[in-house]
Amino acid sequence: MDEALLRSLTPDVLGILVRRGADFAAAEDAVQDALVDAVRVWPADPPRDPKGWLVTVAWRRFLDATRADTARRRREDLVEDEPAPGPAAAADDTLRLYFLCAHPSLTPSSAVALTLRAVGGLTTRQIARAYLVPEATMAQRISRAKRTVSGVRFDRPGDVATVLRVLYLVFNEGYSGDVDLAAEAIRLTRQLAAAIDHPEVAGLLALMLLHHARRAARTAPDGSLVPLAAQNRGRWDTDAIAEGVAILQAALAHDRLGEFQAQAAIAALHADAPRAEETDWVQIVEWYDELVRLTGSPVVRLNRAVAVGEADGPRAGLAALAALDDSLPRHTAVAAYLHERDGDLPRAALLYARAAGQATDTAERDHLTRQAARLNSLRGQGSTPPHSSR
Repeated sequence: MDEALLRSLTPDVLGILVRRGADFAAAEDAVQDALVDAVRVWPADPPRDPKGWLVTVAWRRFLDATRADTARRRREDLVEDEPAPGPAAAADDTLRLYFLCAHPSLTPSSAVALTLRAVGGLTTRQIARAYLVPEATMAQRISRAKRTVSGVRFDRPGDVATVLRVLYLVFNEGYSGDVDLAAEAIRLTRQLAAAIDHPEVAGLLALMLLHHARRAARTAPDGSLVPLAAQNRGRWDTDAIAEGVAILQAALAHDRLGEFQAQAAIAALHADAPRAEETDWVQIVEWYDELVRLTGSPVVRLNRAVAVGEADGPRAGLAALAALDDSLPRHTAVAAYLHERDGDLPRAALLYARAAGQATDTAERDHLTRQAARLNSLRGQGSTPPHSSR
């Protein structure tokens, strides 16, 4: 069973049903039923036109539900519009669906969750992991969102900011999760950038390209994480970096700075350094200052503390970190890193071990555990790195 094919066809099939008049909630239910049928039927009898097969089955499921609904008389005209046999339309409705899911009747968080479930093809469990909430909580959120839009005609698309949040969350899930949606997120963002002259859309595309360029170097052959400073920069995709930088420069020329442009500028400075030691941390701190001004995000302030520790020394970084809530995700890991750079190996090893216990991602937990073991080994050998005042 080609699950990747099903995932790629789902948005198109859902879009066709919505375009033909099905309300979103009913269409999504019908498509899910068709996918279940595909998993059951296709291995023994694969269709010549998978998309057309899914459209036909999903539409019939929708009509079955429509006929049973109390609003049957208001929808009788839909019953007569069953698609004719033959190849389905080649139009790509995926991007349109992203806008439709960012509907004014939904909160941004519900719009993101619903889009990831209905259009991005993620499971409820994967979305819950992205939000760091229990799966049951996310299931209730998605159900409420579907009830909210049930019967609503999606003729009022949502705002660009919500769509960008959706695309970025899809990209991040594809980048680090067990479903590879990063390339699809880039494709959709390219499409959006071609359709809308918006500097933040360009900024997000640049950010995705710059992050994606480092993908091959992010993990070792055994699957373990490789920190940015230790990555083999020869494995970075220089074409993607060049494209991302060019797109970012054009976006910044609009002089309408947004958070994705600022994040892309930070990523570009990392990509521009031939070696980790040559990274322009002073400029990176300045861009984090802009991000703090734009977002006020505690997570941004946490990342800024790391940059301050690199630009002005670990004690300056620890001072910036002290002003933040220690319950923030990765706060303990950042403290461990800064204490290590300051030469306090016992404290750093303890914090790395504590951070490993707090990590929700297996690869990150393993990495932090190895860091703690490495420092404990150094202490056992009586080896201490030089104290750093910068």
